[in-house]
Amino acid sequence: MPIKIPSNLPAHKVLSSEGVMVIDPNYAARQDIRPLRIALLNLMPMKIDTENQFARLIGATPLQIDLCLIRMSEHKTKNTASEHMEEFYRPFNVIKKEKFDGLIITGAPIEHLEFSNVTYWKEMVEVINWTQTNVHSTLGVCWGGMAMINYFHGIQKHILQKKAFGCFRHQNLAPSSPYLRGFSDDFVVPVSRWTEMKQKEIDAVKELRTLLGSDNTGPCLIEDLKHRALYIFNHFEYDSITLKQEYDRDTQNGKEINIPGHYYLNNDPTQRPLNRWRSHAHLLYGNWINEIYQSTPFDQNEIGI
Repeated sequence: MPIKIPSNLPAHKVLSSEGVMVIDPNYAARQDIRPLRIALLNLMPMKIDTENQFARLIGATPLQIDLCLIRMSEHKTKNTASEHMEEFYRPFNVIKKEKFDGLIITGAPIEHLEFSNVTYWKEMVEVINWTQTNVHSTLGVCWGGMAMINYFHGIQKHILQKKAFGCFRHQNLAPSSPYLRGFSDDFVVPVSRWTEMKQKEIDAVKELRTLLGSDNTGPCLIEDLKHRALYIFNHFEYDSITLKQEYDRDTQNGKEINIPGHYYLNNDPTQRPLNRWRSHAHLLYGNWINEIYQSTPFDQNEIGI
């Protein structure tokens, strides 16, 4: 089954060229099935790139997905055309009465700020509380996951002296988890952050379970059964060249940045990076979608009850 997105959304052309099944809303309305409603709260500056990355992963499952793009109500993006935002995004204050089978909250380049100092933190708290009444399963990515685990459990993010940047080996710590079906014992995941969550602080909370972790970069995937949420502190969704783009941008702007580790052949930035995480990215998001499908109420009005 395909993912339902507007035919003029840039992701439609990108995904179609990659062989991902996409359909427009008019055709989807004629199919006698209930699609899963998945919302993407996109906090990243490069909105279109992020849309493509997540749509690619959730659109590769055998279920029909109705993707809804959400933005913060008052926050204005500086890196994406206002016409794109107006045409494809709906503000949270407009959709908050609706119900969704799944929600993805992306990362955001605001790690250096205390949560309470983020300009849209008040609305972010509203979003997090809203997930408990209007969303069946939530996936918080990087800053999005850190914000959720901080709000629900009081776990703090800690500033790193050096950016965790590159492709690092991770271990499968819970092979029996339905979210890790098909996962190898260890594998590579892209990491790009200036903060970390401490494993000992997560272990102190009985409701939390660490599913994936790294000896180099710490906890990666946390299950919060009580709040029907997963927190991912790293970036399975990244394209092959995303870390390269971040590295090139920072070096061109004269910022001090280390070469992303274990990413380029022979650690040489002139070499083309190889994608060594794509299969596990599809496994994780496919497993998440499948778990939603298996457990979400058929009547959407019953979500969150």
